[in-house]
Amino acid sequence: MMVPLTVVGTSRRAWATVSVALGVALLAHIVIGGAMGADLTGAWRAFLGRDSVWSSVLWDIRLPRALACVFVGAILGSSGAAFQLLFRNPLAEPFVIGVSGGAAVMVTAFMSLGLTGLTLELGSILAAIIGGFGALSLVLTLASMRRGFRSESVLIAGAVVSSMLLSLMTVVLLSTGKDSSEIVRWMLGSASPMYWSRVAILFVTLMSGGWALLRECRRLNALSLGELSARSLGVDPQRSGRTVLLAVTVMASIAVGATGIIGFLGIIAPNISRRIVGPDARLVVPLSGCLAACLLLAADLIAQRALPGQELPVGAVTAVLGAPALLWVLKR
Repeated sequence: MMVPLTVVGTSRRAWATVSVALGVALLAHIVIGGAMGADLTGAWRAFLGRDSVWSSVLWDIRLPRALACVFVGAILGSSGAAFQLLFRNPLAEPFVIGVSGGAAVMVTAFMSLGLTGLTLELGSILAAIIGGFGALSLVLTLASMRRGFRSESVLIAGAVVSSMLLSLMTVVLLSTGKDSSEIVRWMLGSASPMYWSRVAILFVTLMSGGWALLRECRRLNALSLGELSARSLGVDPQRSGRTVLLAVTVMASIAVGATGIIGFLGIIAPNISRRIVGPDARLVVPLSGCLAACLLLAADLIAQRALPGQELPVGAVTAVLGAPALLWVLKR
């Protein structure tokens, strides 16, 4: 019988308080981002569809973008939290094992061939899933050479594969002979343009992948104590590890295909969440998703308004804001 980590009442109250605050912040960000540039009357008319110009801007451009940032942020935050618990490493995230790199390489190839617009603009997501699973298969194959699933083996294999994939992506980018500005912009992370079809895919991904991760939270609590302790509590580290890897691979690949590579959220949000609610995975995983969603939506608003007349890649904004936070984590 597995005994989960004890969750004290103060942690539960802190989690509830922060969750409500983050929910309000998310709603405020969506409203502000959707109505930016219009007065309250114009914004209300746009929401009701009574102003054709503003309604088109709101429903076809701004709301899909805002919701995509919410879903992608939640995916990256919860995935990072699950990885850090699985590998017992506060700096682990999907990029570490090569999933993001594999997805990026395949999307780069699809962009170079002009195939990303296939199937309702979902070609990039399809390419990312193929690349993510290909990278995961390679990592697991290399890691299994040391007799089974072991966290340190996966991390080492992931580091090697990530380095190789980044080099391969550069080769693909330089060998196409086409204008690479669109590809470079996507590589730096961008939520524009965004389509409702992609938003729907992101929502389904978050709901299904989040459900799978939440089901594994009790086992992640046991795994965080070490493999020997987990086995003594009735947890199979290999089975749980593969389940988490599969769920995170799907989630991270689709997020990369939709918005490009966005760094630091998968590292920062879980570390902040653990300082708020403690180490229990049942609290850390959902709270990390909520916090990362808020951070990405705020970063996207900064990216839109930081420089008059032009837009910054949101991945660059998260890197600028996340680097000092990462240094703080390393110091702690």
